[in-house]
Amino acid sequence: MASKRSILFSVFAACLIAVSGLGTAGADAPIDVVASFSILGDMVRQVGGERVRVTTLVGPDSDAHVYRPTPADARAVAGARLLVVNGLGFEGWIDRLTEASGYRGPVVTATAGVEPRRVDPDRGEIDPHAWQSLANARIYVRNIADGLAAIDLAGAEIYRGNAARYLKEIDAVEAQVRKAIGSLPVDRRKVVTSHDAFGYLSAAYGIEFHAPVGFSTEAEASAGDVARLIRQINREKIPAVFVENISDRRLLDQIVRETGARIGGTLYSDALSKADGPAGTHLDMMLHNILTLFAALCDSSGSGTRGVRLLRGADASP
Repeated sequence: MASKRSILFSVFAACLIAVSGLGTAGADAPIDVVASFSILGDMVRQVGGERVRVTTLVGPDSDAHVYRPTPADARAVAGARLLVVNGLGFEGWIDRLTEASGYRGPVVTATAGVEPRRVDPDRGEIDPHAWQSLANARIYVRNIADGLAAIDLAGAEIYRGNAARYLKEIDAVEAQVRKAIGSLPVDRRKVVTSHDAFGYLSAAYGIEFHAPVGFSTEAEASAGDVARLIRQINREKIPAVFVENISDRRLLDQIVRETGARIGGTLYSDALSKADGPAGTHLDMMLHNILTLFAALCDSSGSGTRGVRLLRGADASP
């Protein structure tokens, strides 16, 4: 009998060890998080670090305004522990996708607490591109950290530590951006872009953006809108037109032909570049956009060149 009890005890102990091992492996496995588009995906990785495995639905150089979810997206959402979205109407397809996937888990709306930019209150139009302001990016980061901590209490301090480090990086980039913009004459701070994606950047940092198309790339510019913009460019001598990485440039090429303004370069509005490109992270995107703007807008006095040197961390003295 004692021998049988010993055998049973050994089997029981082995089962406990096996179960314990499985539990440890599960605890160490990364948490599956789905982010709606590439800029959010980067922010989640910055805050989550090695504790998260991020799936981004709308990838680099892709347009979330016109995105059509796939069955693979529905499977990714269904298997996620956390879904992170921008909100403010940016992802018009996200509710249909979550319903189709059967997802019932927590959702972080990264813009919760952001003061939305309302351009046409009568029509209820809200600008969703809030990440273009680094002050708003801080809100995004805190919301993401809180969302991760809520589903992974064991990692809460890690998330908060990562967020604190990331917030310091945001502060440093914003200080560079403000110094550089301050070096550019006010009358040079006017540009044209493909669609109205830079309103928060404009309000925060004092560069005036004009676009033939509204908040969404789904809209099409009317002939009257384009004609008015061309007249404004000629009247105000707006020096440069900028292509966006997600937009068709043919309309801008027409504007350039009819105004004499020049293409100033490519700006990243709604999507990052690929990892090895110039805007592989959100902060890289912000710096790239400002550098590109200054390279095109600098005047003969060289003030724009000094702004670029400030952004690069060099001595800005002549």
